[in-house]
Amino acid sequence: MANLYPPGTLVRARRRDWVVQSGSTSDWLRLRPMGGAEDEVTELAPALETDPVALAQFPEPDPQRVGPFFSAELLYNALRFQLRNGAGPFRSFGSIAVEPRSYQLVPLLLAMKKQVVRLLIADDVGIGKTIEAGLIVRELLERGEINRFAVLCPPHLVEQWVAELENRFNLKAAALTGATAARLERLLPHGKSMSDVYPHLVVSLDYIKSERHRDYFHSMNFEMIVVDEAHTCTKLSGTPKSKQLRFDLLKMLSEDPERHMILLTATPHSGNEEGFFNLLSLLDPKFAGLGAARGKEREKLRQELADHFVQRRRIDISEWRVAKDDRAVGFPTRMTAECPYELSSKAEAFLTAIRDFCRDMMAKADPDSGAARMLGYTVISMLRCASSSPAAAVQMLRNRIGDAGEAVALDALEMEDEFGEPEDDVVNDVEPAAPGAGHEEERRLLKMALALEASPKDDAKLGEVLRCVKKLVAEGFNPVVFCRYVATAHYVADALKAAFKSDKALVVECVTGEFVPEERRAKVDALGEAEKRVLVATDCLSEGINLQEQMNAVVHYDLAWNPTRHEQREGRIDRFGQRSHEVRALMLYGKDNPVDGFILDVIIKKSERIRKSLGVTVPVPMDHDFIGQALLEAALFRRKPGTADDAQGALFEEEELKQLKVVKELELSWMNALENMKKTNTIFAQNAIKPDAVYPLWEAQREALGGHGDVEGFCREAAAGIGFRFEPMRNGLFRLPLESVKFESIAERLRDEGFGGDAVVDFEALHRSSPLVNALAEGIVNEALAGESRTVVRCAVTESVEVEKLTRVYLLRLRFQMRIAYRNQTRRFLMAEEILPVAAAGRHDVEWRVSPEVRDLIHFKARGNLSADFCAKQIKGAETLLRENAAKLQEIARLRAEALLADHNRVKDFTADGSVAEVSPCLPVDVMGVFVILPAED
Repeated sequence: MANLYPPGTLVRARRRDWVVQSGSTSDWLRLRPMGGAEDEVTELAPALETDPVALAQFPEPDPQRVGPFFSAELLYNALRFQLRNGAGPFRSFGSIAVEPRSYQLVPLLLAMKKQVVRLLIADDVGIGKTIEAGLIVRELLERGEINRFAVLCPPHLVEQWVAELENRFNLKAAALTGATAARLERLLPHGKSMSDVYPHLVVSLDYIKSERHRDYFHSMNFEMIVVDEAHTCTKLSGTPKSKQLRFDLLKMLSEDPERHMILLTATPHSGNEEGFFNLLSLLDPKFAGLGAARGKEREKLRQELADHFVQRRRIDISEWRVAKDDRAVGFPTRMTAECPYELSSKAEAFLTAIRDFCRDMMAKADPDSGAARMLGYTVISMLRCASSSPAAAVQMLRNRIGDAGEAVALDALEMEDEFGEPEDDVVNDVEPAAPGAGHEEERRLLKMALALEASPKDDAKLGEVLRCVKKLVAEGFNPVVFCRYVATAHYVADALKAAFKSDKALVVECVTGEFVPEERRAKVDALGEAEKRVLVATDCLSEGINLQEQMNAVVHYDLAWNPTRHEQREGRIDRFGQRSHEVRALMLYGKDNPVDGFILDVIIKKSERIRKSLGVTVPVPMDHDFIGQALLEAALFRRKPGTADDAQGALFEEEELKQLKVVKELELSWMNALENMKKTNTIFAQNAIKPDAVYPLWEAQREALGGHGDVEGFCREAAAGIGFRFEPMRNGLFRLPLESVKFESIAERLRDEGFGGDAVVDFEALHRSSPLVNALAEGIVNEALAGESRTVVRCAVTESVEVEKLTRVYLLRLRFQMRIAYRNQTRRFLMAEEILPVAAAGRHDVEWRVSPEVRDLIHFKARGNLSADFCAKQIKGAETLLRENAAKLQEIARLRAEALLADHNRVKDFTADGSVAEVSPCLPVDVMGVFVILPAED
């Protein structure tokens, strides 16, 4: 028996109009209310309903209820923003809370061409890899190709992924970590697996990688796996066990040839080809042999890999700037500067004393003993603490004196952190360092450090950061100051609070590894509400929490050994979504500090030259043991040429640097890494899909659903048309007093969406699924359909010099049924919707037009003072023409269905899973509005 209610059909049930959804049968209906969201879908059995379910159709507009012509555009946009299953080529765009940029569609297009999606997305920091992966996941869900997916990520990113999926893609995901696993398992019904109850899961890699957990996770059989920070899962010779376990887990998952996998990383190739090719093997085992392949075989593998590899640098995105209204395609301009300072006499004396103490310890140690390596870590830790702040030095020295029996070499942990990713269970603070014999010298050093801490005026580094931050704030920037140690962060934050205590509008917040990720995020979000703000943080925020919405400047208070960490810090603000046209990055260093001097001269400046040459940051191609030994040589044992005196100067002469053995070795390794990365970028950068191939699809989708410019215009037109106001505030924000909303139904809808009192509106942050847009769109459509308003109406008449003959514009609501084929067999039916303006020009030989230019006709300003009777007559004539041309409307609907099929087939090959095999219109066509434009004289 034929289905009485195919997807897309309009029905009347429970005194409300609904659209039939996919999965419905004649006996069981899945219904979404007109203009409602996916979470409002209701299921019912027609046979059990008190009032029979009936096919529905919108009544014709009432010619006696003619209103102002601006209602045409207002109604058109309100109807568009109600659409959830838009007729554009991408199924998911009506259900997401972000407007993707055109260049972000490239990974999505690559994915749509494949039966099994295997992608490595290696775009630069801040380009939007999370959005690119989310688009793919949401699109596959909307098409019914997957039902379950899991995101695997380092533990400090779990909460961010949960938030991003919900806030941007309207996907509620559960977090599976060591802390939540027991609670989630208690909630499982008997006989159900985790993936049955939680089909969308974000999983901590460190929790799930163990042999005890990974087999259970593997049995959940998720159809799609997304791996963030995939470079932390590579397998290398001598790889730590933790990374080996991560790789083993991903290898096990990748062995299912039907499983979709997306790998995300900004650093796929750190110069080590072994790790790179092992990462590629997760896409397809044959890619592991790329390094050994030669000649035609290698070229063939390269070409195949290009279909699975997307890597764009900031410079590569510049060619996408020509897209119309592709706002923020260009990233902010990053202005960098160095901020040198000179040590005060007291600080210089303290640092010299620390160096002397460390050098004496090293001189007494047996270089061949097992303790020598640990002692090296201790010395480096002391040097870096002393260089960071008096507070960090005080804590370090107190730990040495007070905890002699429980020594921990901090940098053995910290350097692993710095060259990897921050771990949530390692507080980035000063732990007890291994003491020497006796504590007399430590007590003397502690006394010096306490004197410095108590006298901030003698701390030139602190004075320099205060000067820099004050200047940034005065110029309108909101900076984040990155420190290495918790003690330093509090020390700096306290000084900044004192410096700005008279400025009541400015808030200083300190966020460190002392707080769990949820607390860090809450503090950052709360800080964003301040008019002016300064954030002080350790590197627990260099990954995991994006700061582009709250901050727009970075100050490196402590230099990192690895330039990748500097890029990660700056990437928190210089990324997709940053609203400032310019961001600042300042780097503090001591001109007479040997630790800063070595890091600056040998590592950071070298990295910056490579970055400018290649366009990406190349990680330090040496392990932390090598860097630590180099720093010891430079900071402790360097002497002035021709003298026996220590060289306190930090900045090396260029020729002197070239002669250092460690620098020569580092230079050679870095050049090798650079050449390897150049080859990788040249071979595998994604150039197969060009802007010209994306723009038509992107524009078609924006036309169907409305873009950012349409959203803001709609809100402002709604305010002007139905009589409320947006009151401008500082910082480009607006206040919406609810008492100014004259339509009680719309005001009530706004209250339902959480607006209360004086709601604050940020037009830059608005998108089509924002609560404000939802409330306005639903309220305007309901007012128009109710037919009781004289302001928001379904028909209007005006005059214009822009038309040469009588022109009628009809707002049509088209619904389509789409048959989805899997390997050329029908798998399911979906529905799509479109709001289409159609023009009929002329009194006798009527010319019907369906083109982008027709939309411009509803933008006209009203002219003339036409009588109500005259307007009613014009609307009646337009409706008569429509009834006489019912076949024409059906033809338009069929042509739009053919165009929709063509658009979908351009996105998804017919031979791939999830292809749209057929599109048919749901008839009759709904006429939502009738508007008449009469020619006028100049």
